[in-house]
Amino acid sequence: MKIIIVGCGKVGSSLAEQLNQEGHEITIIDRVQRVVEQVSISCDIIGFVGDGVSYSIQIEAGVKEADLLIAVTDSDEKNLLCCLMAKKAGGCKTIARVRNPVYYKEMRYLREELGLSMIINPEKAAAQEMAKLIRFPSAIKVDTFAKERVELLQVNIPIGSKLHQCAVMDIGKRIGVDILICAVERKEEIIIPTGSFLLQEEDRISIIGSYQQVYHFLRKIGVKIPKVKNAMLIGGSRLAYYLTEMLLESGIQVRIIEKEKQRCEELSELFPKAIIIEADGTDKDVLEEEGLKRMDFFAALTNLDEENIMLALYAKKYSEAKVVTKVNHLRFEDVIEDLNLGSVVYPKYITANSILQYVRARQNSYGSNVETLYKIINNRAEALAFRIRPTCSIVERTFEELQLKENVLVCCIIRDGKVIMPRGQDVMKVGDVVIVVTTHTRLHDIEDILKER
Repeated sequence: MKIIIVGCGKVGSSLAEQLNQEGHEITIIDRVQRVVEQVSISCDIIGFVGDGVSYSIQIEAGVKEADLLIAVTDSDEKNLLCCLMAKKAGGCKTIARVRNPVYYKEMRYLREELGLSMIINPEKAAAQEMAKLIRFPSAIKVDTFAKERVELLQVNIPIGSKLHQCAVMDIGKRIGVDILICAVERKEEIIIPTGSFLLQEEDRISIIGSYQQVYHFLRKIGVKIPKVKNAMLIGGSRLAYYLTEMLLESGIQVRIIEKEKQRCEELSELFPKAIIIEADGTDKDVLEEEGLKRMDFFAALTNLDEENIMLALYAKKYSEAKVVTKVNHLRFEDVIEDLNLGSVVYPKYITANSILQYVRARQNSYGSNVETLYKIINNRAEALAFRIRPTCSIVERTFEELQLKENVLVCCIIRDGKVIMPRGQDVMKVGDVVIVVTTHTRLHDIEDILKER
């Protein structure tokens, strides 16, 4: 696909890199020459210096031949205007990043009136990812498929667990639950396990199954599942706004510590049921006074990664809370992942992955289409949900017949609302949603899992 990206900040540059790696023809537009040159050289793509709202700049960048324009500048208004201009000038599909809660509440109207294909909100998407952790606070990451019928969790195997030296194929007998271990992270190695693979304590595993089965599995292997009753958020940002909204809806008491008086007043009006404290959340005396040790959930949401990291380390040391850390910059992921920060959420990755999911779905719609895409295990593997269409050539063929690529695992099938863990004699049918986990990063169609393709 020919794709134009307007805005080369953290999201735009990350998108340019990922989409370029997937073989798309990428053109970038940004007002800062240094940024354009940097991204153009690092990704080996075409760049234009100028305002993406400008009709002449869009024409020069090839909007009339483009399949998609993605506007991810720092201004919501500019992003919407860029998409409107592209729609009029070239008729291509458009995606806009919109962060303001006021605009986001009118998302349906904006999409219809401006002809947008997609609106993405990094802060809301990050808040949704954080809120999912309430279901399983002991998990490092929680993703869901098919309207939460299927859970995909990353957890560490505790020391002394009955899973130590247990073969994957024997888990059902030993634990008595119907789940699937679809990926294992052991030190620097990522493994898509076979049935004979032996698990070890302290492995980080990705498990998939229904909520009930996953819940029972965690209990039986010694992973605690505490109930979240109260939460402390440091920083009153947009992300905190969306997360507070979700936590309050779940009946959780929310306490926000924000040092700017005006923002505290705004949050107090927006959330009369929440407790808003005007104070410096990085002050350990403040954290102690406001009851950090009694919290079940703690989220570090300031605009400084360094502050968030220090806050997370402090909360992990002095409380039993589920700790979530927001990280904006992506430069030191390997170091960050080695720290005890609880669950780390990267809003920029979430945004890029949502757009990547849309692009893959648009790129191929023959035998199946990508309905959901998650990057897992530090972006080194993917979990995808494919919707099976009538034109799919592997419909009604048993899994025993299919020759799958290495490092590809078909985890489950959702059929008529039921979750099926596939065995050798099972088949895929039209209308099924099929979930696949793989270390391959360019699956666009369910048939891409086969060796012969």
